[in-house]
Amino acid sequence: MPRLLDTLAFAARSAIAGLAVAFVLMMLRPELGDRLRERIGVAAPVAVASAPGESIAAAPGPGSGPVSYRDAVQRASPSVVSIYTARVVTERPIQLVPNATFQRFSGIPIGQPRRRLQRALGSGVIVSGDGYVLTNHHVIADADEIQLVLWDGRTTRARLVGSDPDTDLAVLKVEGSGLPAMRLDAELSLAVGDVVLAIGNPFGLGQTVTQGIVSGLSRDRLNLSTYENFIQTDAAINEGNSGGALVNAYGELVGINTFVLSRMTGAEGIGFAIPLATAKAVLEQIIAHGVVVRGWLGLEYGDAPILPGGLAPGTPRGVAITGVWPGGPADRVGLRPGDVLLTLNDAPIEHQTDLRDLEASLAPGADVVVGGLRAGVPFSIELRLAQRPRPRSA
Repeated sequence: MPRLLDTLAFAARSAIAGLAVAFVLMMLRPELGDRLRERIGVAAPVAVASAPGESIAAAPGPGSGPVSYRDAVQRASPSVVSIYTARVVTERPIQLVPNATFQRFSGIPIGQPRRRLQRALGSGVIVSGDGYVLTNHHVIADADEIQLVLWDGRTTRARLVGSDPDTDLAVLKVEGSGLPAMRLDAELSLAVGDVVLAIGNPFGLGQTVTQGIVSGLSRDRLNLSTYENFIQTDAAINEGNSGGALVNAYGELVGINTFVLSRMTGAEGIGFAIPLATAKAVLEQIIAHGVVVRGWLGLEYGDAPILPGGLAPGTPRGVAITGVWPGGPADRVGLRPGDVLLTLNDAPIEHQTDLRDLEASLAPGADVVVGGLRAGVPFSIELRLAQRPRPRSA
């Protein structure tokens, strides 16, 4: 047994000495290691490049994101403001009295009308150094007073420059210069799966950041507004977030938060934002004209029903006219309910959203040609667009 222990100890000392000699040789002649790896078929180690000031150990692996979005938040958050609105509402007290006819209680107004102050809150995004702010129309609708809380705690009043209920956007103006404004780059790419951050003032808690991904793009037919092309995200959007910023992982503005499906409907993590391209176009028109100017056919319409047998190959589905505004462009050329529109200036119409976007993209006074079917007979007719009226709720 002692002889075995002596043998093992000798082997261990020899191995340690051999490793020490090999280490010294590798330090003095590193090419010897490369030759040895070539002989036994082992690949050389790959050097990992790191950013300036970043240790190799901290470098993210392939396809992974940053360990923190702190830089993005610090870049974007000074441009996001909290909005508080107030309006005076008049109401009359209601007294419930028995109604024998309907076997229930009915309310009748009694006494003098009372006035009270109704408050609401939301968020906004500074989009120019001289004080233009983007927010949602529903945040400031009917407000008598609008106050903004800036990133540094200052409170200031804002005036309404104009709003667009059709896209649920509004533009405010505060006095100031050199304000921290978001850059409006409508060409920024955005894809499903991209990380996004929602910044706003939920429930009046103060500026709050939530993180998620882009869940879907070009969401429409949600009956949230007239023109719909929403970004869907699972970043938490709550009451007070409306009008706030949706930014990418680099703190760049990609949308204006606007709506979230209620949990009462069984929804979980389904929120929507207005794309930056839409917001920028509305901003520019409101600054230039005070309103958004859009072309208008003078029609009400919906998706055409698919008849038994379906559609012939290559035939657009089209939209069916459900109403014609008296004296409007369509009325003047004889279009009527029941007509199915298939093209506008040769552009195919698949759904009502296609026609709505096409007419809105043209200027009032433009001459257009619409093609369609009347009782199955093709027709083509020229008309001149008018300016789309403001919604009655505006």
